[in-house]
Amino acid sequence: MKFLLLFGPQAVGKMTVGRELEKITGLKLFHNHMTIDLLEPFFGFSPEMWKLSGLFRQEVFKAFASSDNKGMIFTYVWAFDQQGDWEAVEKMCSIFRSNGADIYFVELEAGVEERLKRNRTPYRLEQKPTKRNVEQSEQHLLSTMDTLRLNSEEGEIKEEHYIRINNENLEPAEVAQMIKQRFAL
Repeated sequence: MKFLLLFGPQAVGKMTVGRELEKITGLKLFHNHMTIDLLEPFFGFSPEMWKLSGLFRQEVFKAFASSDNKGMIFTYVWAFDQQGDWEAVEKMCSIFRSNGADIYFVELEAGVEERLKRNRTPYRLEQKPTKRNVEQSEQHLLSTMDTLRLNSEEGEIKEEHYIRINNENLEPAEVAQMIKQRFAL
């Protein structure tokens, strides 16, 4: 079993790279909006929605980690300056580790102008209903740059299997190949 955490700021390409990686590795993609977009119509972006999203994810992780599946790719926007996000990452990794999984961390980064372009792509808007209000989505993307640190600092990630990729000028399939080769997936 393998657990690959694919993280970075909004619209950096996590889901798109994850889909490409799923195609060439046999790992299953569980992107973060699968729970967000399920719950947001009922609860909005409320504390209840985030609580339920976390609980759903945890239960999916538990069931998947104890299955016969090859592994999972999970996408996540990790706020490095928020202790709760560090705890959430540790919790999800511990679920997989306790079932003998190998853990892989892949961090993506790209400049804000490229991320704003990607925020409007048809594929993103098709896959993520809560991003279809593009003005609101862009405002959130820009405002979090002032309030959260969504990429790690050098040496901050201590995971044995870790790679950071600036994918601003790379195609998603190319990034997926880099990840597959780096970790022999």
